[in-house]
Amino acid sequence: MENPKILITGAAGQLGQVLTQQLRALYGNDNVIATDINSNIEGLAPFEYLDILNLERLRTIIQDHKITQIYHLAAILSASGERNPAFTWNINLNGLIGVLDIVKELGLDRIFFPSTIAVFGNTTPREQTAQDVPLLPETVYGMSKTAGELWCNYYHKKYGLDIRSIRYPGVIGWQSLPEGGTTDYAVEIYHGALKEKKYECFLSAHTRLPMIYMPDVINGTIQIMQAPKEAITLRYGYNLASMSFTPEEIAASIKKEIPDFEITYKPDFRQEIAASWTESIDDSKARKDWNWSPDYTLDKMTKDMIFHLKQNLNL
Repeated sequence: MENPKILITGAAGQLGQVLTQQLRALYGNDNVIATDINSNIEGLAPFEYLDILNLERLRTIIQDHKITQIYHLAAILSASGERNPAFTWNINLNGLIGVLDIVKELGLDRIFFPSTIAVFGNTTPREQTAQDVPLLPETVYGMSKTAGELWCNYYHKKYGLDIRSIRYPGVIGWQSLPEGGTTDYAVEIYHGALKEKKYECFLSAHTRLPMIYMPDVINGTIQIMQAPKEAITLRYGYNLASMSFTPEEIAASIKKEIPDFEITYKPDFRQEIAASWTESIDDSKARKDWNWSPDYTLDKMTKDMIFHLKQNLNL
């Protein structure tokens, strides 16, 4: 089968940079076009500047590069989104609908839409959250992603679009600093441990949240996009799980590698956001439909994070 021609929106983000590199390793550098409103990130060429609300520009890029697939990552995240709800809604939802309309218009092969555990809320069972549960998110980020899931399901049923979607847990990676998410402490804590041997956490010690390490989330994303069309039975976000832990537990894992590390706690507005989310997830549907399975445990992730960050930070 001929290699797809892929466009990634939001490619300058934490996930986008790593996904771009991995897709290029699979399909070739010229077959993966990175786009973002942030043009100051090195190493993304071939790159096109794109405001996701500029549909004429998006259409031109797709036609010029003969794009067949889109990974639509452009979004404002949870904590950042609460600072400007109307702007977040506009980018996250209207940006998605514009992409869906162009995919329909130009007849692209398939599209990936990342959803999130932020779609869950206080109406959702907190332990082993099932695939289909009541969704009543309490952040504009979660609201926009919930609505996005519904629009994806609608465009599939009404227009036949081949849409693939995952509900991401908190994503942890060494490649870049986090960008305004509620789960960002789980990246920041490693930087603090290596640089200062201490970290002040903005969540309480016992706040348990689902998390996933970057290699697993990249593999899962590519895996669902490579799966046969008939294997995909959900056109809204598949639950995806890897590990669940608290700040206290990740600190204990770090102390195995850095014994003099110390953590303190000063919960802020993000604590309320985290408290509305689920603690653990049932992802049996993804495992059954397209053979999803993570590779990393907490301690395995900690060893890998510390190894790579030491190299990146010249420590």
